[in-house]
Parts: sequence; C-alpha cells; structure tokens
Amino acid sequence: MSTRAVLEVIALDTEDAVAAQAGGADRLELVTDMAADGLTPSTETFAGIRAAVDIPLRVMLRLADGFAADDVDRLVRVAGELRAAGAEEFVLGFLDAEGGVDLAAVERVVTALNGCRWTFHRAIDRAADRDALRKQLDGVPGLDTYLTAGAAGGVDDGLPTLVAEAARSGEPGYEQRIMVGGGLRLDHVPRLRAAGIDAFHIGGAARPAGWDGPVSAEAVAEWRAVLDAQAG
Repeated sequence: MSTRAVLEVIALDTEDAVAAQAGGADRLELVTDMAADGLTPSTETFAGIRAAVDIPLRVMLRLADGFAADDVDRLVRVAGELRAAGAEEFVLGFLDAEGGVDLAAVERVVTALNGCRWTFHRAIDRAADRDALRKQLDGVPGLDTYLTAGAAGGVDDGLPTLVAEAARSGEPGYEQRIMVGGGLRLDHVPRLRAAGIDAFHIGGAARPAGWDGPVSAEAVAEWRAVLDAQAG
C-alpha cells in the first residue's frame, strides 16, 4: 500500500506556520536568518508558533553560518531552553575541519535533547565521505532523518546519490528516512517517489515572492496535491 509522503516546510514566524499548515504541510522546520541558511530561532518564536499550529515542529540548532559546531556549551544551553519551552524535535549537524562528522559535538547536543527525535541536516551534503558519516552516526539516539539534496549543488546534481542511498534502506547507517530538500522542484518528485523516497522539504518553493515574502498556503497546497497524486 502506498503511504502519504511527508511534506516539511520552513517557517520563519507564525504567519508562515499558519499558512504552511493550511496548505497541507505535515511538519515545519523552524529557523531564523535564511541569509545564513537558517539559524536557531528564539524561544519566543518557537512558543508563538507552537501555540498557533498543531503539526510537529523541528527546531534548528545552529548558531552561525557554516557547519562547525563552534560554541558547543551554548548549543547545549539553547537546546535546554527550547526543551523547557516544549520543543520535542530538532535539526542539527556538525562537521569538523576535514569534512568529517564532529561526533563529539553531535553527541553532546543529542545528550541534552534527552531522547528527542532529530534530523541531521544538509551538512551531509558537504561531508568528505557521506557513507562514513552515516556509519559513524549509526546508533546515535533520536536520529531518524537525513535532510539531503544528495550533493552540495542541489537535487539536480544529487539525484543519482539519493536514488542509490534509498536503495540501501535498512542497511547499517541507512535506516533513517531520507528527506529530500535543497533545490527541490516538483518535476523531481516522480523519480524520487519511484525510488521509494517519501519525505520532501521545501523553503523557497513555498514562497512565490521569495524569502522576503511569506509562505503561500496555495504554493504548499500545490506540493501537497502533487505528492498525494504520486502516492496513488
């Protein structure tokens, strides 16, 4: 039996969140400062969005542009504050200077999450060795999703990698769901669905006016309709 695909939408504020849910989003990724590709929102922003919608929220844990963890103590503190405010799902991912996973930083932050589910974000697309990263993270508590375009340049470049990784589903390091995002377009969906991928992440595609404009419920609904049709 076909299953409904998961549609995750980036939300910057309450207006975005309400529109995304109205359009049929299953989950939101909460960030601020898209000029830096998405940083951790304030606890107040999280609380406002949590009060406005009833779909799951994944909150970004990223304090600065780039993929280095930098101030891990501060990351742990911020994670604790968000947990205290009611956050239950998160997004994170840290690389070292050589492009390997910064396992020590990941494990410290994950310990602060105390069993919460989380996504390893597109840092995987900048990793020196994707397969090694996946295997090093195998067994880290709460990791249930990789957000990836398959390549740093986006889905156009990464499609073959995404299809190949989907074919390895269930192997050690490949048990997590693949959520595709990063230059994702509607015309990519049929091939990705045919490969067994069932989770999709959009940001700019939900904003016809660009990042200076809000999420459009109509744009999200178009994605919802296409994903639902592909499931049929």
